[in-house]
Amino acid sequence: MNNDTLHLMLTLIPLELWNTCYMVIVSAAIAITVGLPIGALLSITAKGAVRDNRFYYGLLSTIVNIGRSIPFAILMIALIPFTRWVVGSSLGTTAAIVPLSIAAAPFFARITESAFMQIDKSLIEAATVMGSTPWQIITKVLLPESFSSLISGGTTLIVNLIGYSAMAGTMGGGGLGKVAIQYGYQRWNPYLMLATVIILIILVQLIQRIGSYSARCVERKIGCST
Repeated sequence: MNNDTLHLMLTLIPLELWNTCYMVIVSAAIAITVGLPIGALLSITAKGAVRDNRFYYGLLSTIVNIGRSIPFAILMIALIPFTRWVVGSSLGTTAAIVPLSIAAAPFFARITESAFMQIDKSLIEAATVMGSTPWQIITKVLLPESFSSLISGGTTLIVNLIGYSAMAGTMGGGGLGKVAIQYGYQRWNPYLMLATVIILIILVQLIQRIGSYSARCVERKIGCST
């Protein structure tokens, strides 16, 4: 390893690690903000649910399925005009947040729907008998009872976004993917490539451990309260 490689490691990798964290955190926040209500609507309009409505469920489900079926690389290219309109550019870390959020929101919507569907229906029926509105059922029954599952789903979402962000880096999005491609592969610097891979592995493992621990803590707290 020469001095130039060491200098790049000490200056470039910390900056691009921050850019990766920035992209992932903001994209995850937007995806959860958008995907959570969509997933809630899917769960309460499904067949036999509180507000059974096949039309709205079919419409939302189709939109979510379309969003999930488009590969991220193709989605990122297709959204270039929209991204440029939203943030003023199709390149950079901020620009990458737009396709990352759009790709992740349908994914978290399905996670939310699945988490809500696993809740004991007797709890929902009891809340309905007591005159609870759909909003009250969502906020007082569905969300608290599925919080542990939502944390696990959010952890999976963030891990997937790290992979997406690395792909975005290869297409002008910045982050560790940019380091791996532009400096590791194109300049054939195996040390930078290896360092990037190791950092991504550590980052994913750290997030997975934090998410799993948080989900277990919430699950134990809910179990104790019941």
